[in-house]
Amino acid sequence: MKHTKLSFFALAAATAVVLTACAGTSDEPAATPEPVADFPADSTMASISEAGEITIGTKFDQPLFGLVGPDGTPEGFDVEIGTIIAGKLGISPENIKWVETVSANREPFIQNGDVDIVVATYTINDKRKEVISFAGPYYVAGQSILTLADNDDITSEDDLVGQPVCSVTGSTPAANLETLGAEVVLTDTYTNCLEPLRTGQVVAVSTDNVILAGLAAQNEGEFKVVGDPFTEEPYGIGLAKDDTEFRDFINDTLEEAYDDGSYEAAWEKTAGQVLPFVDPPAVDRY
Repeated sequence: MKHTKLSFFALAAATAVVLTACAGTSDEPAATPEPVADFPADSTMASISEAGEITIGTKFDQPLFGLVGPDGTPEGFDVEIGTIIAGKLGISPENIKWVETVSANREPFIQNGDVDIVVATYTINDKRKEVISFAGPYYVAGQSILTLADNDDITSEDDLVGQPVCSVTGSTPAANLETLGAEVVLTDTYTNCLEPLRTGQVVAVSTDNVILAGLAAQNEGEFKVVGDPFTEEPYGIGLAKDDTEFRDFINDTLEEAYDDGSYEAAWEKTAGQVLPFVDPPAVDRY
């Protein structure tokens, strides 16, 4: 993709928003990480490293994984994973551009070159692999259910059949709900599902358990996560279709992060504030 400087302004959730990540309040510039290797000429790694910046798509509205913080920059586990990958390319945090990717625009942003990678609670599935490639997985979530804290009628996915349930356009959970037989109410972001839940327009919100745990923690006392996860959702890192060198590089980076402790440190700093640490899954070398 073209690496050009863009400024930040808060837009609607479905609009791409670009941020230049800040390294803190210090006047001293942060040290630029050294790339781990000499990259093959004409590779994506070489292009990004030489440009000195990377553009990463992530969610801006999901506590624990990707949420815009008080200083206007996104934070969360996905953000930390993206930062680890950037560091292996020699890219400092302040030279990462964070683009908001909602569920419906992740593949188009990759295909159009609007982003270099997407790290955004992005479930690997065969349909998506027809148009993009994935590195990872780096985490396995499971679809679950969020209800009002005083709702004792919804306890499992079976209770969603024929009921209005909110999820997000273009998401795997929305497709699962349709198969289940729920009346799916779609919006663009999961935070936009909360008001319909509060007002009774829907009986539940359903998506990955880690996303719901973040929403419940952010709105303590209002909501609860119920039932056991009823799917497996392996989170991958989206990149351009058939860029095998880049995919292998990201997989190598993930495995190094597993081994050197930086993956676990990233978890404990973010999602680990609410959720227990589990060993990461093996990456898929397809």
